Order: sequence, then structure tokens, then C-alpha cells
Amino acid sequence: MTSSCSDTPGQLPQDVYDAVLPWWRSAIRNVILKAVERESPVLARMQKRLRNPWLDAYFLYTSSLGTHTCFMIALPILFFFGYHDLGRGLIFVLASGVYLSSFVKDLVCAPRPLSPPVTRLTIGTHHLEYGFPSTHSTNSVSMALFIFGHIHRAYTEHSAVSDLAYCGSCVVLVIYIVSIVFGRLYMGMHSATDCIVGVALGAGIWGAYVMVCDTIERLLSSSSWTVPCTIIPVCLLLVHFHPQPVDDCPCFEDAIAFISVILGAFVARWHTVYAGIDDRLLQTVMPVGHGDEWTLGDRLRWCLIACLKVNVGIVIIFVWRLLAKSVLHLVLPPLFRALALCFDLPNRRFYTPATDYAHVPVENGLHPIPSVIDLPSALEVSGVYAEDARGSVKRRAHGATTKQDLPGKEKIDVTEHPSCQVKELENGKGATHLGTEVKHYDADVLTKVVVYAGIAIFGVEIIPVLFSLTGWGIKPW
Repeated sequence: MTSSCSDTPGQLPQDVYDAVLPWWRSAIRNVILKAVERESPVLARMQKRLRNPWLDAYFLYTSSLGTHTCFMIALPILFFFGYHDLGRGLIFVLASGVYLSSFVKDLVCAPRPLSPPVTRLTIGTHHLEYGFPSTHSTNSVSMALFIFGHIHRAYTEHSAVSDLAYCGSCVVLVIYIVSIVFGRLYMGMHSATDCIVGVALGAGIWGAYVMVCDTIERLLSSSSWTVPCTIIPVCLLLVHFHPQPVDDCPCFEDAIAFISVILGAFVARWHTVYAGIDDRLLQTVMPVGHGDEWTLGDRLRWCLIACLKVNVGIVIIFVWRLLAKSVLHLVLPPLFRALALCFDLPNRRFYTPATDYAHVPVENGLHPIPSVIDLPSALEVSGVYAEDARGSVKRRAHGATTKQDLPGKEKIDVTEHPSCQVKELENGKGATHLGTEVKHYDADVLTKVVVYAGIAIFGVEIIPVLFSLTGWGIKPW
């Protein structure tokens, strides 16, 4: 028998959610579900009127500005060139946005707009997450407001920005927000309700940052051990208490990644002050960055060093990411099995405990990161118009193999066995498809924490210190 469930989470039989979720979570989900059902035909009509190849490409590529790879490349560059306060602020608002939106997604378990009738366009695996609220909308608004705050302060208080530059920056930020938020509607990835709540959440995060930023910077600038002793357990608790979803949704992985980035960035900032690195090594200026008059040779040399800093820094981060994953996937499973002999380890739904597997497959732990050249081939289209758009419907190809694919095994249709699905979910062991092998391992959780905290530590402290010691300097001028 073949499964009739959609790849998109949030679309299991209604009685599954009513049985597994607490009554208050189920009640919220039902309200959002009614909004999704009401808005899906409206989005489909809007797509039918507006869609064309140019807009498809524009909104698809602008949506990539909100991916992990984009942030992993862009944020460290700020620290490579001495914009530490700006970098920490962006990490705070972006990581808070990803964590809170992912928290709500797994809390509510609401689906994305229904496809059909909506045609869903996406790059990557964002369609495998719940829909409410829109993380892209949250991040675009919080980041745009954060940048606007810095530009406005420079314009009004320091007169460091001209009228033309100020107005131009405001226009660019508005275009950015509209492109991201409206793009989520255009591509059928979110309902208007998802985007409205996402925008409100992003604005709220920026407002909260404005109120607490001075306090955070003051604490991180102290040399007290209270800082790491508070930040580390708080971040780990945020990971531990993330809501359990009904479906196998990657929202939890997003939350882990960004909370770990906050952990690494804040601890690295504290350590630079504690060890005296901030004053001695992070205030150096790049060569030929002095004075107002630069020769052509000075400019070329500065550009060469800047390019070397960016490329070397990003390579170091990606090498760390690959090596750390490989080592941790070798070390953590036997460690967890040894600890399991002494006491019960916490285990998350859809994550196989180390006692049930021998090792983490390499292909499971090391996913290739698509380049810009690969993005068109990564396009996924679903819905009633999909075959007209791409010639065929492309489904997720890198998931785990199913029992139907294995000789002598039969795949079970979960819609015909809802009682089995509910029982497994209530025991914390369920998978979205009963006939599907588990795609996650308990070692993945701590691996992500270490890898992404390490990325932040490398970007905030280790790599800038390396640049300073090699004579490349930190600040551009």
C-alpha cells in the first residue's frame, strides 16, 4: 500500500493532533487551520493572476537571503572587519527570531497553505516545516528595523550619513521587507496570517533588543564568570524545552543552530574581555588603512587583503563545520551508550537513541551546501500547476529510505492506522510515516550545538585574532 500523506507537515488526520496535543495547543491549531483553509483559495487566485517566470526567479532567489548558509557567510564577515557591536546585535535579533518562530511552529503544528489549490515554490526544504508563523517575515522585519536603527542614529546624532544615502537606505530596506514578506505569499509558502504574525514577532524582537541591548553589552563586557555560567545553561535549557511536534519537522534543528550561535558569540565576546584580547588584538587596523589619501597601490593592497580575509575566514568556518560533524558523529554515539548504562538520557521524538544504532551514516550527517549555480536544480514546485511550471513534480529526495524500498517489507498507510500513529506519538517515538526509517539520531542534537557554537566562536574571536597576528588587521580604517 502507498502512503497518502503529504510531504508537508501539519496534514495528518485531525484526530491525531487532537489526541496528541494538549487541548490548548489543539485549540490554537484549529483556529490557524481555519485561516489556512480560508486563505488558500485566495492565494491560488492571486498566483494565477500574477505568476510569471521573472517573478518566480526573483522571489525564489530573494528568499535565499534568509537561509542558514547566507547567515553563516554574512555574519562572520562583520567580525572580520571589526564591526563587533553590529554583528552581535544582528546575531541576537536573527537568532531570537528563528528560535521563537520555530518554537511557535512546533507548538501549534499548523500546515502551510494547502497545495493544491496553491502552487508552492521553494528552494531547499523549507516546505518541510510548519507554516505558522513565517520565519522569513520575522527575520526580514527584525533585521531591517535593526539596520534602520543604526542608520537613523548615524543620520540624526552623528551626521555621518547624507540625506541621499539615508533616503536610499530606507528605500532599500522597504524593498527588502516587501520582497521577502510578499514573496512568501507569492510562492505559496505562507498564508497572510503566517506573515502578519511573523511581521509582528519580528517588530517585537527588535523592540525588545532596543530595551535590553545596553544591558547585554554591559554584562558581556565584564570579566565575571557569572556570564558563561549563566549563558551556557540557559541556552541548553532553551534547546531542551523546545516543544515536541506531532510531525517530523526540521524547525527544532533551526532553533538549535541559532541558539547555539548566540551561545558561542556571547561566550566568545566575554572571553575576549576576560583574557584581554579585545584591547590587544581586536582593535588593530588593516595595513594602508591610515590617513585620508591613498595611492592606487594602497587601494589595491587593501582590497587584496580584504578578499583574503573573507575567503580564508569562510573556508576555516566550513572546514570546522565538516570536521566537527565527522568527529562528533564518531565520538558521541558510544559515549551516549555508555552513559545510558548509568541513567536514562533525555530523548526527543523522531530522534533514535544511541542504544538503537551502531553509527551515524555519513550521508545523514554531512549534507552538501548548494552553491548559487545549483539553486535552479534545487527548486521544488508542488501543486496543481507544478507540471506546467517544471514539467514534473519534484519531491524530497534525500530523506531516509522507506521499508517499502527494502525487500520483503511493506509500507503502511498511516491514514489507515491512526490509532497506531497516536500511540507512538504519545510515547514520544512516532515518525511522520510509520513505514519510514528514522532520519534523525540523538547525536545530531549535541553535534549541532557544538558545531554552531564553534562557528560563532571562530567567527567572533579565533579568526579575527588570527588576522591580527598575521598582520592583516581587523578594522578597515
